[in-house]
Amino acid sequence: MGQPGLFGLSDHLERLSQDGDPLEVLEATVDFEYFREWLVEGLGYGDGSKGGRPPFDPVSMFKALILQTQHNLSDKRTEFMIRDRLSWMRFLGFELGGATPDENTIRHFRNRMIDTGTLKRVMKAFDWQLRKKGYIPMSGQIVDASLVPAPKQRNTDAEKEAIKAGKTAAEIWPDDPAKAAQKDVDARWTLKIGGKVRYKPDGTALPQIATPVFGYKSHISIDRRYGFIRQAVVTSAAAPDGRQLKALVTTDNLSSEVWADSAYRSAGNEAWLAKRMLTSRIRRRKPAGKPMPQAMARANAKKSTVRAAVEHVFAHQKVRFGMFIRTIGLARAEAKLTLANLAYNFDRLIFHERRAARG
Repeated sequence: MGQPGLFGLSDHLERLSQDGDPLEVLEATVDFEYFREWLVEGLGYGDGSKGGRPPFDPVSMFKALILQTQHNLSDKRTEFMIRDRLSWMRFLGFELGGATPDENTIRHFRNRMIDTGTLKRVMKAFDWQLRKKGYIPMSGQIVDASLVPAPKQRNTDAEKEAIKAGKTAAEIWPDDPAKAAQKDVDARWTLKIGGKVRYKPDGTALPQIATPVFGYKSHISIDRRYGFIRQAVVTSAAAPDGRQLKALVTTDNLSSEVWADSAYRSAGNEAWLAKRMLTSRIRRRKPAGKPMPQAMARANAKKSTVRAAVEHVFAHQKVRFGMFIRTIGLARAEAKLTLANLAYNFDRLIFHERRAARG
């Protein structure tokens, strides 16, 4: 059988389009060229006048990071998928048989995005793109957090104490640099309390199961009207949720209302919100040793119906993106979760644009 010619390749790509290539939908919905100026300036790309091997197009590399995030791939696997999938090559602008980035190039590009702060600026740039499209934050904002696991660390008691004291991996394992390079001293253990509530025969609720989790925590704030992630913070898994409220809540939403669960309710947070003329819709805690008053229970239930919208964001990311931190350190975990937030916002924009097209 002879090799397919250019017309055969063109026909094949045309069939992909006819079958509804999701990457073409993404390309048509998100203005990736809008990010070029931010990427070129942030990464310090030159015009090539000084010679040297030209880098891969920064927009193509950024799009590759989005694909990597959407499919929860390692750098090595991403390298293979770019070469293997015609739809990916078309989306990224690479030619069949031409040069494509290897795993080291992908890792280096992502690290430059982190070290220069470009990734955070790109996240903000997309928020501006949303506003230009008419997706103005309104109807209030909803705050919540979700645990994201990382590979478990096995350390001695002395090593654990050194980590808690804030020592770096190089300081803890000075004679074993290879081991130090594989140790994550930023992630922490915490207990995740949840699951289906169980009851005794008399109707009394049993204590919920506490599951140990090692890793990081993704804190986000979404706008109630459209559900886009507008603000985000990444911490270790052990960081208290309530302390992140001030970094997540903004005053640029057209509504003053702020929804969150009871972990965010404190006298300090309530005073901070009131000072900024923001209306707290944060759930109240049950009084210690007393039954919850019916009025409080009804108010909490009403708040929960609104607050529950943020759970769909985390569910989307966990199910579709398979959220798991493979990298070492807080900075790279933050990059992973920032890319996941961007990828979610891209999907959310596609959802809204399709609904608008249907009328």
